[in-house]
Amino acid sequence: MNAPLSGITVVEIGQAFAGPLAGAILADMGAAVIKVEKPDGGDDARLWGPPFVGDDSAMFRANNRNKKSVTLDIKSAADIARLKTLVQRADILIQNLRPGIVEECGIGPDALLAVNPRLIYCSIWAFGYQGPMRLAPGFDPLLQAYAAVMTLTGRPGDPPTFCAPAINDAATGMWCVIGALAALQQRHATGRGCVIDTSLFETAVNWVSGALVGYLLGGKVPERHGTASGVLAPYQLFETADRPICIAAGNDRLFVKCAAALGHPEWARDPRFEDGRKRVANRPALIATMEPVLRSKPRDHWLAALEKVGVPCAPVNDIAELAASEQLRAVDLMRTLPRSGAPVVGLPISFDRQRPQPHSDSPKLGEHNADLDFS
Repeated sequence: MNAPLSGITVVEIGQAFAGPLAGAILADMGAAVIKVEKPDGGDDARLWGPPFVGDDSAMFRANNRNKKSVTLDIKSAADIARLKTLVQRADILIQNLRPGIVEECGIGPDALLAVNPRLIYCSIWAFGYQGPMRLAPGFDPLLQAYAAVMTLTGRPGDPPTFCAPAINDAATGMWCVIGALAALQQRHATGRGCVIDTSLFETAVNWVSGALVGYLLGGKVPERHGTASGVLAPYQLFETADRPICIAAGNDRLFVKCAAALGHPEWARDPRFEDGRKRVANRPALIATMEPVLRSKPRDHWLAALEKVGVPCAPVNDIAELAASEQLRAVDLMRTLPRSGAPVVGLPISFDRQRPQPHSDSPKLGEHNADLDFS
């Protein structure tokens, strides 16, 4: 395929997750990504396992495919000079080092934009580029805690609950890419680069925006609803005779169909359940009405009945079931790295119905030191 970012060069001074993910997205779309790693051990994520594929973790391999690795000591004047040589030829720089360290080492945005005024300098912070916590370090669970994500996750009465996928790291990497692509478009008009800042904190606040705005408008701290939505009903998991099922009857029309499929069309005429606001207000009564009916037959029976009339529903798969699912095969999302043969999840975007293929495995530490011209 004709990669959309072919001809774009990215320097990634990234570690762990958010920065390398941003680099991986750009690399999958055709950019040439040069990953700068510290000589002593490189990216910490190389050791974030199990599982491992060879010497590196599966996570590192997934987030660093299609890149070249060079080792530079950013506390060395000679290596800073080499880095600036790379930056002179780069379109985008991504960094998510410990807050404050790029300024300490003389590679902050002012210094590198002076070297290359067309550079798009992307910084990924923990808590943002300003404010009292500007220099605080951060990992995903810290931001889930600080930004109240944990207080919205789980069942009523549970302690604050961690969302297992690193949602803030992943989404911040994507916000970084969105900003970089917008800046590339802007550069076509202005001829100049710019500074892009994003952070795990801003991403986490974005996740809870509905709850935050609701509190500011109404003064009520949101409660946890387990698997349920706070604003829609029925919109949650239910137990059946064997396996749980998720039902998302998100409007009045769907609830009418849902009630009929469950064998109780009269529910849609019940004054307590006749519209969305009433169903949310009377959620305990609605769920108590539905639960014994759903427990009377197995999951597959209800999936077939609900799907037949167009009510959104899904089985609650575990990872093994997801891996074996026909839909995962059908969308052709999985990819295989060419050197190690490791499976990875591909870019969740297709261009002209073609999904990018990885053209190289994740690099060995410093693998491309001799290949790049630092003169």
